[in-house]
Amino acid sequence: MTHGIRSSGTELSTCTAKLLVLAYLFLPIAAWSLEAPSPTNAAAATAKRDSTRCVAQADVNACNDAIRRNPSDPALLVALGDALVRAKRPADAIRHYRRAATLAPHMPGLADKISAAESRLASDRAPVAARASANPASGKRYSNAAPETQSH
Repeated sequence: MTHGIRSSGTELSTCTAKLLVLAYLFLPIAAWSLEAPSPTNAAAATAKRDSTRCVAQADVNACNDAIRRNPSDPALLVALGDALVRAKRPADAIRHYRRAATLAPHMPGLADKISAAESRLASDRAPVAARASANPASGKRYSNAAPETQSH
C-alpha cells in the first residue's frame, strides 16, 4: 500500500509540474489576448465614431474632428458642408464643398449643393443691401467728434 501512495504522489506532483509549465508557457499568450486596445486601434475607433456621427447627424464638431483625422475624405467634407448649411454658415459650406469637388470632381450632387449654398448666401446678403438702400438715413455718417462751431 505504501508503494501505491508514493506512485500516486509522484503522479500528482508530475501532473502539477506539467500544469505549471503549461501555465508558464501560455500565460503570456493569454495576457496578450486580453491586453487593452493599442492606441492605434483606439484612434481608429474614435475616427470611425466621429465620421459616422458626422455623416449621420451632420454634427459640425464631429465633422471637424473626423476631418482632422482624415482631411482628404470628400464624403466628410460634404457632410461638414451640409452641417454648416444647417448652421446658417453657407460661405464656410461653399469652401468645404469646393474642396471636396477638387478631391472628387465626379461626386454626384456636389455641384447642386454648391449652387444651392451660393444662392442661399446671395439671398442672405440681399436683404441687408436692400435695407441699407431703402433707409434714407443710411447715407449719413455719425461721428463722436464735434464740429468746431458747436460747443458743449
